[in-house]
Amino acid sequence: MEIITLTKENLQQEHICCAIANNDDCQVAAKKAWLAERLDDGLIFKKLAVRGKCFIEYIPAEKAWLPIEAPGYLHINCFWISGQFKGQGYANRLLAECVKDGKTKGKSGITVLSSKNKLPFLSHPQYLKYKGFITAATYDPYFELLYLPFETNSPKPHFKEMTNNSTEEGFVLYYTHQCPFTAKYVPLIENLAKKMKIPFKTVYLETALAAQSAPAPITSYCLFHKGKYVTNEILSEKKFEKLVTEFGY
Repeated sequence: MEIITLTKENLQQEHICCAIANNDDCQVAAKKAWLAERLDDGLIFKKLAVRGKCFIEYIPAEKAWLPIEAPGYLHINCFWISGQFKGQGYANRLLAECVKDGKTKGKSGITVLSSKNKLPFLSHPQYLKYKGFITAATYDPYFELLYLPFETNSPKPHFKEMTNNSTEEGFVLYYTHQCPFTAKYVPLIENLAKKMKIPFKTVYLETALAAQSAPAPITSYCLFHKGKYVTNEILSEKKFEKLVTEFGY
């Protein structure tokens, strides 16, 4: 099956796999606008010629939207094979494309954000480690920075120092449009928090530099409560209501 690489010329007509196809949908529009700007930074988005979640998205690590130090590496933003496309070798093909691209460009290797066990919106650790990725660094409560070095002397990536100096009494949500779902679900829980009179603040990270200075390893969606990390799972209104109940609101 054909592998398609997104360009500025085909971006608008191609299905981007992780949201509905209608370009008028806020999620698709936000993600495609974000992608269009990142293409100038060297972002690569490769997908199978299907309408579904079967793609890999990566970028030079110096331009990645998270606080890591990995000069000379490519960083995988998102790598998603789901449903009917699993078990057919597509993950291997797409990862091989990324590795080939990195070696052709003279990169030191590939990095990706994962976790100790498979968690939503993070790459699958067991599969990546099976493919040769090793742990470069960890960050509480469960984040792992994995890397695949191309040479034995490739420099070891690491997380930047992260501190949260927030004095907010309630919730603070950091997010970007790297994940299309934020365009829909951030306003939903923001409005719900307002109705419930719960202290809630959103911080939209507009640049790579802002994301690289974020207080947590993940920046597409990262919720804090009173300065403490809570979750990177994109919350529906129902899940948010359950969460705030657990916090005693």
